[in-house]
Amino acid sequence: MKYTTEIIINKPRAEVIEKLDNPENMKHWQRGFTGYNQLNGTSGEAGSQMEMHYKTGKREMTLTETIVKNNFPAEFHATYDAKGVHNIQKNFFEAIDENTTKWRSECEFQFQGFGMKLMGFLMPGAFKKQSKKYLDDFKNFVENGTSVAN
Repeated sequence: MKYTTEIIINKPRAEVIEKLDNPENMKHWQRGFTGYNQLNGTSGEAGSQMEMHYKTGKREMTLTETIVKNNFPAEFHATYDAKGVHNIQKNFFEAIDENTTKWRSECEFQFQGFGMKLMGFLMPGAFKKQSKKYLDDFKNFVENGTSVAN
């Protein structure tokens, strides 16, 4: 499953990237985020890996992020792996003007196992909705300082 999501953020690209590139900020725009730990490599560099932890209700989930390409401020590509799901994300950041940034996120989900493939087939909207929610929450965090952290 592939789709693209984008959002306009009313802040300069340098400020957007500064907020995005700090893992301590993830709790402010990724609902359910509970923490992370660097697995290997230097944080932010291609090839480095980070384990990310989430909790939604009683369900806990761990993702492994592998940075594929970090060419900030223009682009950032990574993969995210969890049980039964491989997510490839290509993120592009365009300065519309000195105070406006467009973030375009190209997502590809690859599912393993019957259950995950069925969920991807039956519920593609849920994945798109979650991606859009992250972008909306990030925009709100950068523009207004609003945090989704509990």
